Amino acid sequence: MTRNKEDYIKEIYKLGGGEEQINNKQIAEVLNVSPASVTEMLGKLQKEELIVYEPYKGSKLTEKGMKAAVTLLRGHRLWEVFLIERLGYTWSEAHEDAEKLEHVAPVRLIDRLEEYLGYPAFCPHGSAIPQADGKVQRLQLKSLLEMKEGESSAIRRVVEKNDLMDYLQELGIHIGSKVTVEKFEALEGPVAIRVDDTPKQLSYKAAGMVYVDKN
Repeated sequence: MTRNKEDYIKEIYKLGGGEEQINNKQIAEVLNVSPASVTEMLGKLQKEELIVYEPYKGSKLTEKGMKAAVTLLRGHRLWEVFLIERLGYTWSEAHEDAEKLEHVAPVRLIDRLEEYLGYPAFCPHGSAIPQADGKVQRLQLKSLLEMKEGESSAIRRVVEKNDLMDYLQELGIHIGSKVTVEKFEALEGPVAIRVDDTPKQLSYKAAGMVYVDKN
């Protein structure tokens, strides 16, 4: 399977394509490609029995597609753990290099890597790592924007976007940090928060991509 095809099935999985149909617009936005390119690729993936595609409805992964997507995502997130915890990478650096490593590392290597790392359940920025059998540990989360002023919780996951991850690390925001919302400014202005008792300001857009425990 080509790297391009692997990227498609991985993103369909991340969008929820194991349980429901994902429309072409969602896929085009995530992969930053044209709708025509998406339609063409989905036809190829269906021929290889990786997805079931229904025009005007969307795509859903087959069992074969699910297995391939889980293998890719498992490798990607285990590499992120290794690169950050063992080699001192930043979140964005690890994400970039894991995007390359996920396509070339054989399953045997990923199995050994998982054992070496102690079978982690989550990557360093909080995304769940699928087990070899496809099982995923899921947490009940909500975005920071769903919190109320004065409410406190713990940061559990951030969206995998390089600029966001760099921004959060520069602010000293980490997975597990205690966060308290102090004030939401009007008109989607900055969100005043306190992270581990240190006052900070987070952009409204970024706050929507940070997830905390759903109390």
